[in-house]
Amino acid sequence: MKAIWIAAATMAAFGLAGCSPPAEEAAAPAPKKSLARQAQFYQGQEQVDSLDAGSVAKGATPGTLHLKADGKVPMAGYTDPGFKPRVYAAAPPDGIYEVDVVATKPAAPGAATPTPIHIEGSWPGYNQERLKGVKLISKTNEITAMLPAG
Repeated sequence: MKAIWIAAATMAAFGLAGCSPPAEEAAAPAPKKSLARQAQFYQGQEQVDSLDAGSVAKGATPGTLHLKADGKVPMAGYTDPGFKPRVYAAAPPDGIYEVDVVATKPAAPGAATPTPIHIEGSWPGYNQERLKGVKLISKTNEITAMLPAG
């Protein structure tokens, strides 16, 4: 009787050893982890819902970048749109810095109707030697804008 139990346990172990996750799970790449942390948002500030377009260019003043983004917020009345560069302990290895696209939500919420928003701003004091591009980040998506050559 003992031999039957040992044989059954061995067969069960070999049967389970052949199990593997479905092909979809095995093929999914791990999400890339950010090396930065978000800068502090202030009362009422939050990321815009989504981004449609974004660009980066050297500003008129040396050592300044000019950032632009077009996106959507959940309702009308958002104010003070801007950019919050994320904080890095060391420069990102790929030279692409992350920036949150934010706006201040209205004090009196209105009807939940997606509303377009245009954001422009400058980023003084960026790392000129290392920066190759900027990843603009919203709640639902991100856009990478590369710095033009020259």
